[in-house]
Amino acid sequence: MANPDRPRRARPGPQSYLQHEEETDEYGPSKTQLKRESDALQVLGKELLGLPDTRLNALQMPEILRTALAAGKKITAHEGKRRQLQYIGKLMRKVDAEPLREAVAAFKLGHAQDQLRLHQLEHLRNQLIADDQALQDYISEHPGVDVQQLRSLVRSARKDAAANPEGRSGRGFRELFQFLKEQPKAEEPS
Repeated sequence: MANPDRPRRARPGPQSYLQHEEETDEYGPSKTQLKRESDALQVLGKELLGLPDTRLNALQMPEILRTALAAGKKITAHEGKRRQLQYIGKLMRKVDAEPLREAVAAFKLGHAQDQLRLHQLEHLRNQLIADDQALQDYISEHPGVDVQQLRSLVRSARKDAAANPEGRSGRGFRELFQFLKEQPKAEEPS
């Protein structure tokens, strides 16, 4: 039975245990910090598996890591893939991961820029189909454009849009997009 005269000591909650565990002392990083770093390297390894072979071959890395990444791309079984990612993470502890992170970031940025350009071209195509003034503006901004072909493609896309207003996926619609995609970007005013 508890003594009512004696004050109760507060028991540490789960948060205080976590805070204590994450602290570092003169012995180095905590076990939790090491686990976090290991998991981050494993995630980086998974992102490296998503890079095309041409990008991977251009990176400076030990041959054993390159071989492990090549093997990881071939593995399709879930458990096998998981074990291979752990192995890649283990190998990556011995290399400088910063250039690899930069390569992954550069690839993602390039991909995002490509996606943004495609969305901008889709928006431009929709404007050209909807408005004659947008067509005139585009012609004035792009002096080297084949005006006759552009007008023909816009007319064809407008016919497709009129024939099927909900599913604008006619041939003229696609050809106009390809034409815009092949055009060089307008020069930025200096």
